[in-house]
Order: sequence, then C-alpha cells, then structure tokens
Amino acid sequence: MNVALGTLPAEPDQQNEDFAAAAPGAAVLLDGAGVAGAETGCVHGIAWFSSTLGGLLLGNIAGDPARPLSDCLADAIRGVRSLHEDTCDLTYRASPTSTVVAVRVGGGALEYLVLGDSTLLLAGQDGKTTAVTDDRLDQVGKQLRATVDRLPTGTPEHAAALAQYRDELTGLRNRPGGFWIAGPEPRAAEHALTGTVLLESLASVTLLSDGATRLVDRFGLADWTDVLDVLASASPDELIRRVREAENGDPDGHRWPRGKARDDATVLHWVPSS
Repeated sequence: MNVALGTLPAEPDQQNEDFAAAAPGAAVLLDGAGVAGAETGCVHGIAWFSSTLGGLLLGNIAGDPARPLSDCLADAIRGVRSLHEDTCDLTYRASPTSTVVAVRVGGGALEYLVLGDSTLLLAGQDGKTTAVTDDRLDQVGKQLRATVDRLPTGTPEHAAALAQYRDELTGLRNRPGGFWIAGPEPRAAEHALTGTVLLESLASVTLLSDGATRLVDRFGLADWTDVLDVLASASPDELIRRVREAENGDPDGHRWPRGKARDDATVLHWVPSS
C-alpha cells in the first residue's frame, strides 16, 4: 500500500478545514464546511469537526471490516455528537458539516462511500477513469447562485450575495430535494453514494476535496487523465500547486466565478498494488 498525501489551506494564516488519513487497507478524506461569516453554534469550529469525524470514521472502518461504510459513518457522526452536544448548539442552522469520502479493502474488493461534493477518482488497469462525485449540492446550488457568479469575487457585493446564497443553501441541507452532508444527524449517512469495485481492476485510488478538483470541474484546465498523470509523475503537492497557480491568475473570479478565490485543497493518492 503506497499512499501520497498533500494538503494546503486556502490562506497561510487560516486553519485547514480539510482532513485526510489512511490506515492499512482504508482511507478517508473530509472537507469541513460552514456558512461564511456566520456563527456555527459550536465552540470547537469546523476544522475540529472534520478532523474529529474523520478520525472516528477511519477507526470504525478499519476496526470493523464487516460493517457497512454507511453504518460506520453514522456511528462516527453519533460519536462526534456525543463529544460536543453538551457544549454546542447542534440545532443551529450553521452548525459545522463535512463532506466524506471513505474507502476500504476487503475480500478482494474496494468498498467506497461518497457524501457531499468531494471526489473519488478510480483509475482502472484498463486505462479507464471513473470519478465518483455526489453532485446534489452542485445541482441545488446552480439554481441559487446566479447573482453570486455575476459579481467579482472578494467585493462587498459578492460577499453579501454569497452570504444570502449560503443561507438559502443551508435551508436545503439534509432534506429531500436538497442535498446531504455529514453534520449532527446520523441519518445523512443513509444517503451517501456507495459501491464496490474489484481491487485487481484498479491501478490507483484518489480522494480529492473540491478545492483540489478545481482544475477539472471549475476551471476546465485539465481532465481526470491529466490529474492522474500529474499524480503519477510528480505528487499531490504538484497538483495543488497548479490549482493555486490558476486561482492566483484569476483572483477576482472574472474568468471562473466562484464562492472562494482560493479553497483548502487536499489529495490522497493510493496505489493499492504497491
């Protein structure tokens, strides 16, 4: 098992709200989320939530290989809830949440779970590439963010429109017809995308936060094959460097409208056969 991990916060002086880790035969990646400029109701913060949930989830999936990944996630959510429900308001609309990507090897297969807009990239031995992404958040967001995308990133007008957009989006969180993400409610795990792939068919497995997939799904400067070429020939750090280069070349979001000029970016690249 050969794992390479790269991660970088959006800004040097900010906490990284992404979390990624691996254990023998298992790996997780989480991208913490909140509502920009809003109180979370949690004294610990978003980075604490994603890292604590990620650590518990990795322990669950590695320690109980027969338990379904969705059950492991539900248990991890319950575990995090028990750690701060006495000190934090978990009914708060802006309570911390997180995307989740989890993989585990067992019985000659790779099991996976994806919840929220992080991505699992599966490279086949036959050269084919499959990206597993939960696009429900993106589909809902497209209906709400037209005003945000018309305004220059970083301006007061953009910030105000973004706050309104995120408030409206929060109202659709973990609801039928909306989108699902890991937060205070364990039932969100029931709505994750899950599946299995024969391990022998895979050349590599890559977990990416949405800050690291921007070259493909936001900027259109690369495709998934290009991403895998960078990871195979260089490293996750090089992929993140290229994302930052593109972001820094369009700081106001004129070319690529987006909520954040830069975002936390994390890549975990795993070659199972090594």
